[in-house]
Amino acid sequence: MEKKKRLPLDGIVVVAIEQAVAAPFCSSRLADAGAQVIKIERPEGDFARGYDDVCAGESSYFVWLNRGKDSLVVDLASTEGKQVLGDLLSQADILVQNLKPGALDRLGFGPQQLHRAHPQLIICSISGYGESGPFASRKAYDLLIQAESGLSSITGGPEAPARVGISVVDIATGATAYSAILEALLARANTGSGADIRVSMFDVMADWLTVPLLHQQAGKAPNRIGLAHPSIAPYGVFRTKDGKEILISIQSDREWSKFCAEFLRQPERAADPLLASNVARVSNRTVTDALVTDAFAQLSEKDAVKLLAAADVAFAAVNDMEALASHPHLRRIKVETAAGPVSFPAPAPIFVGEEREYGAVPALGEYRSIPAGPRKANAS
Repeated sequence: MEKKKRLPLDGIVVVAIEQAVAAPFCSSRLADAGAQVIKIERPEGDFARGYDDVCAGESSYFVWLNRGKDSLVVDLASTEGKQVLGDLLSQADILVQNLKPGALDRLGFGPQQLHRAHPQLIICSISGYGESGPFASRKAYDLLIQAESGLSSITGGPEAPARVGISVVDIATGATAYSAILEALLARANTGSGADIRVSMFDVMADWLTVPLLHQQAGKAPNRIGLAHPSIAPYGVFRTKDGKEILISIQSDREWSKFCAEFLRQPERAADPLLASNVARVSNRTVTDALVTDAFAQLSEKDAVKLLAAADVAFAAVNDMEALASHPHLRRIKVETAAGPVSFPAPAPIFVGEEREYGAVPALGEYRSIPAGPRKANAS
């Protein structure tokens, strides 16, 4: 019988005091990489279990982000619950938590206390606005941070700000926390010391909003322009004569020159002072887009796609979720749940020759104990 190949985080134990999306996204990736993730849940469970019921009665959010974990019900307000948590942390490598700032300290498990008791423990605390400052005590959810950070002000069309269609703040925060934990694991292998990592949702979005912020500071505040790009033109959706929408992107003046010659059939436009550079095309977006709109309006989808491919232009269909479900590039995984198997998109990284298996989504309180014996992960 072929021996099962070890995963990168085999032997690593993660205690996750988590709810909703950001922290579970982070710990789900740790579980995918082989860590044993012990999800601490309140007696009523992670409230994400009740977000919807579209997976045969199970929540889509919970199924997506809690595969391969254990669920341990602990009342952290009780003496017994604190004892259980203390025992788990004495065996853990990583603690991920997204309780309200200061909550762990009040329970007697603040990062400084934990570092003294367990110097090799890597602690990652996820919050809305950080551990200090005027908003530190505010509740923070994805859409709230989209609004507070200004992300919604540059999302949508001219008529009104809009929400990004997925929980982008939570996902970005979870991915940031995951990468920081992996850095801390590498550092611990060299130093033997753990880490105290703080990741706020607001900081993550502020970092991601660097480009529009720099435009604002330069006196060129970005405008909401729907499915187009504020800094590049032509970069947007155009309609063919048979009513199909195609999004194109011209990234350089060299690409523009080729597009003018092979798609527009107007090579002289490449030298037009109003259109010769990207800065000029953005400044004269109305002229640019009108020229491209007219060209698309004379072509069927089939002919437009053929010409775009010949001109080596980047383009895409404007799809919906139905189209994604049958997309030829969609990879899927299947995980078991209490309601039966659920198929959904696979994690993006592909490790060639190392096909991964993904654990089941735990029912509330479904828990395996930590394997006994010494663990290499904690060796200094």
